[in-house]
This record gives sequence, structure tokens and C-alpha cells, in this order.
Amino acid sequence: MRNKIGLVVLILVMGLLLAACGSQGGTDQAKKPSFPTKPIDLIIPFPAGGGTDLGARVLKPYLEKELGVTVNIVNKPGAEGWVGWAELANAKPDGYTIGYVNSPTLVVHTLDPNKKRKEKLSSYTMLANHVTDANVIVIRKSETRFTDVKSLFEYAKTHELTTGANGVGSDDHIAILKINKAYGTKLRPIQFKGAPESQAALMGGHIDILVANVSEFVETHRTGELKVITIMAEKQSDIYPVVPTMSEIGPAKIINASSRAIGGPAGLDPQVQEILGKALEKAINNPEHKEKLAKMGLVADYRAGADYTNLLKALEQDVLSMKDVLGWK
Repeated sequence: MRNKIGLVVLILVMGLLLAACGSQGGTDQAKKPSFPTKPIDLIIPFPAGGGTDLGARVLKPYLEKELGVTVNIVNKPGAEGWVGWAELANAKPDGYTIGYVNSPTLVVHTLDPNKKRKEKLSSYTMLANHVTDANVIVIRKSETRFTDVKSLFEYAKTHELTTGANGVGSDDHIAILKINKAYGTKLRPIQFKGAPESQAALMGGHIDILVANVSEFVETHRTGELKVITIMAEKQSDIYPVVPTMSEIGPAKIINASSRAIGGPAGLDPQVQEILGKALEKAINNPEHKEKLAKMGLVADYRAGADYTNLLKALEQDVLSMKDVLGWK
């Protein structure tokens, strides 16, 4: 009888110990973050139909596949990108709100003493660079004052020409300022909210030329509605194989582009940051995704978050060296 009682006690004690271990294991398991478990918002700080938006929509299904949840494209245009960027900086750092971070625009604006922005590079956690989209100069098909980039620059040395750009400090705007400084041209930037609006202005004759990005003119160049006359890149684009690059025409080899990265707010949980970073790396480097981008004139240019952060810090120094061109005191 005494042996039976002892056996029962032993079983009860072991049961309590196992229950305690299970409870402790459950606590440890609860401490481990489970991410993601719901849809993620991807902020686009520009209107639908622009280069950033188009590239994001190509990436979306591949990122959803890697994360296992829906990724909602959320366009937040306005204030030259800052409606979206301010919302991204102020978002809860839980990984469920991420967004596109475009340079050089964001870098220029955070440094511009006239903007007085409270956001800095440190307001964001960079996750991965997605694409690099070179600048182009575009004219109307019916244009007769100039027909190529050389005749355009010669004409613009003695005639002021209005040119569209998508925001002060944008890659378009920086490209225009570089051209004026290098070639003595009189290009006067007119700022628009996004590519669709600036294209409409060019086709309607409201501006003389347009400086924008490769990806934004694939269809209009193909149909002949607008004519791309130069690309500000080292190499020719497969989309525009007969269009000369700025590196070919000299004397100033102006190379300029928009890089479009994805980031989150500062303070993002390191484990969540790692999950998002790995998912973006796989999605961006997916061969099918890269092929679809290439057909749009976009170049998939994956860079890890830390590498892209270092690139932006270097860009800050380049921008500060251009204070005179930007008109900063």
C-alpha cells in the first residue's frame, strides 16, 4: 500500500514539474515575435502611375509570396513626397507600415536649411534598395527648335526653356541644375506633383522639355507621342537602344538617377527588420521580377539596408558640396 502511495506521489510530482516546464516554455514562446500576421502597408509618397508606383506594383506579388501576407499599396502624394515620408517616420515601428524612400530627394530636403524639416536620415530604418532609375530628357515629337540633345543645349544657351521636374530637390531638379552649371544653359524648372501631370504639361505645350526618369516614358516613346533624346547613365538602356547617353556627348558626363529604396520608421525591432530585409532581398532578386522591371526600363538594384544607409550618408556630403547650385546660404 505504502509503495502504491509513493508511486502516486511520484507521478503527481513529475506531472507538476512537466506542467511547470510547459508553462515556462509557453512563456518563452510567447516572447518570440510572430511577424507578420496581418497585411503590411507599403507607402508610395507619389501619385499612382509614376516610376516609384509602377515599380512597387511589380514588386508587390513577389514580396507577398516571401512574407506570406498581403502588401497594400498606399499612395500618399503631396508636399514633394513629404506627406508620405512624414507618415512613414511617425508610424509605429512594428513593421506593418513600410514605404519607399527616394534619393536624392529625401536627402536634399533633410539638409535644406529652408525646409526646416524635423525628419533626418536617422528618422528611418533602411531595409533595401529596390531600383535605380536614370534620368532622361524628353521633347515633343513636333518640336522643331531642337531635335537632339546637342541642338537643345546650344539653343538653351541663349533661350530660356521651361522644363518639368517632380519637386524641389528631386533627382529631376538636381539634373537640371547640373546641366545649367556644366553647359551654361537656361533651363528653368517648373515643379509638378508627379510624372503623369508633368507629361500632360509637355504634351499640351505648357512646358518646353521634360527631365524625368527612364521608366516613365516607355509607352509614350514607343508610340512616338514623346521623344527621349538622352539618358543620364553610363550605358545605353535596352528600352531606348538608339538614344545616346550623356556620357557620350561631352564635355560634362552628367550621370544622374533616382534610387528607390524601402524603409521603415526608426526603432524598428531588429528581428522584424531582419525578416523584412530577407524577404525584400529574395523578392527583388527574383529573376521573374527583375525581368518584368527590365521591360519597363527599370533596373533592379538590390542593396542591403546597411549598405544603402552608407550610400545615403555619402550622398549627404555630395549634396552639401552643391550648396551654391541649390542656392543655399
